[in-house]
Amino acid sequence: MSTTITPVDAPGPAAAPEPGPTGLWRLVRPGVAVMSGVLLFLSFPPRPLWWLALPAFGLLGWTLRGRRPRAGFGLGYLAGLGFLLPLLIWTGSEVGRFPWIALSAVEALFVAAAGLGIAAVSRLPGWPVFAAAVWILAEAARARVPFGGFPWGKIAFGQADGVFLPLAAVGGTPVLGFAVALCGFGLCEVVRQVRARRVRRATGVVPRAPLAAAALTVLVPVTGALAALPLVDDSAEDGTATVAAVQGNVPRLGLDFNAQRRAVLDNHVARTKELAEDVEQKRKPQPDFVLWPENSSDIDPYANPDAAAAIDGAVRKIGVPTVIGAVVAPETGKLRNTLIEWDPKQGPVATYDKRHVQPFGEYIPMRSFVRIFNSNVDRVSRDFGPGDKIGVFDLAGTKVGLATCYEAAFDWAVRDTVTHGAQLISVPSNNATFGRSEMTYQQLAMSRVRAVEHSRSVVVPVTSGVSAIIEPDGEIVARSRMFTPDVLVEEVPLRSSLTPATRMGTLPEALLAGVAVAGLGWSGLRAVRARRSRTV
Repeated sequence: MSTTITPVDAPGPAAAPEPGPTGLWRLVRPGVAVMSGVLLFLSFPPRPLWWLALPAFGLLGWTLRGRRPRAGFGLGYLAGLGFLLPLLIWTGSEVGRFPWIALSAVEALFVAAAGLGIAAVSRLPGWPVFAAAVWILAEAARARVPFGGFPWGKIAFGQADGVFLPLAAVGGTPVLGFAVALCGFGLCEVVRQVRARRVRRATGVVPRAPLAAAALTVLVPVTGALAALPLVDDSAEDGTATVAAVQGNVPRLGLDFNAQRRAVLDNHVARTKELAEDVEQKRKPQPDFVLWPENSSDIDPYANPDAAAAIDGAVRKIGVPTVIGAVVAPETGKLRNTLIEWDPKQGPVATYDKRHVQPFGEYIPMRSFVRIFNSNVDRVSRDFGPGDKIGVFDLAGTKVGLATCYEAAFDWAVRDTVTHGAQLISVPSNNATFGRSEMTYQQLAMSRVRAVEHSRSVVVPVTSGVSAIIEPDGEIVARSRMFTPDVLVEEVPLRSSLTPATRMGTLPEALLAGVAVAGLGWSGLRAVRARRSRTV
């Protein structure tokens, strides 16, 4: 006769698996997974529905809790597709469906990995904490690989209008995203514990600790956001500056707008000269400096004297330093997406080359392979190369940090400018390629989050809209309409103090990644011990 010996500290034998769902019930969890992803998408701008992220994570938690890791991967992938396919539809607006679907399918793999991890930690005590940390770990990976990462769609970027936004000043986008995910998973656990209490009442045993712990996972993020409100400060520590953002507009939408490069340049020249006339007639205040968008001069002013003369004439007329977005084409080597500080007396005096150039947009990795699937890659006939210097211009005594378009999605690219003295941040962009899609609103929300994260005014000059001027509390004080020529002029506060998020940099993200790894390790150890106990 054999005897089963169970160690005192080992978990008991695993319960017999419940009967699997049959018929249409098999589609419930996959359907809910897709629904959770769609709700995440709907929580993003231009819709002011930030709160939908909470039920989205609640449904995702219900879908993944107690599932095997392999099932978690599949359910997570469905959630990722439900989220990213509609979110990134603008990526195929001019180049067809294949790039959009391929990008969404690849990026959804990171959500699938998060689903696997969440399923693995979902049986741990306090699982919402570990699940939210796993989500942030997956976002951290997605922001770094492949080709330098693609952080578009980080949960934090959907919270520009939300109650959790002050947490951006505490620990940046990782802490903000963690709080949202934790609150959503916590809601799932609260519902589960309430239902469990109803069942336990029949036995007379109703422990309160699990429900209290679940309630804390909801209350702590909300309380933390309220406690962080004093960090959201729009006072003028270093005085103010009057800034002008020029939106010249483009002749037509889509990839071919560059075919009328001179018209784009002339539009920005004309708007700047009109601003100078408005200043002379006292219809608008005199700006301290002027910001043009990315690609406002796709004609290289260093190589084309007529383009340089047009720019110089506009800058001399307005009489203040102006930042020009130009494509610089050296005789050899790669193109440069460059911002040029143009002085009204000295001409070009400083430059900043975009450090994180966009794969498949500004350069084509694996060109010969990608061409098999989409011939549009040959529209990028000459690759852009990255710069290696942090961009901070001294414009009439104001230190302005520069993050060109795509760079605003990367935590390091914006933070670097602030730690190097920026009192104000500029995000010059060109969204004409993506037409009237939601892309411009998604990017604008990023800049609002960055404003709170680093407690800086942020100016977003865009070729075709939406241009905006944002105060350090994330409030938009001036904005343009899409594909409408405009000039925004506002007095904004200048600040030099550093938020905790700016000071700590990647530390909060690293700590949350450590929590995720610890949870995954603990879950793995429990699984090993359970298997051993069954074989003794």
